[in-house]
Amino acid sequence: MNGATTVVFVGRFAPESFTEFVQHRARRLALSAGIGAVSSDRIEVSVSGAAELVDAFELACSLGPIDCLVLDTFRLHDVGRRPAHRAGGISA
Repeated sequence: MNGATTVVFVGRFAPESFTEFVQHRARRLALSAGIGAVSSDRIEVSVSGAAELVDAFELACSLGPIDCLVLDTFRLHDVGRRPAHRAGGISA
């Protein structure tokens, strides 16, 4: 098990729908997930578990529920530090 990583999803969200989706994916992958800051264009999720499963979680959540559009994801490992990982990035 690794320490917690904060995955930030950027896009267009129905916040309740996306947070339920995120919690479901975390349970399916046996990860611990806590919802952080939530808005209609950015949602932060603190995730801990095996690194490979955290990667799978990020990918699964980037596909999102039908009523949400994830445009980009990145990870914050320490508060105040620049994003350490950047995945995808779809132009709007």
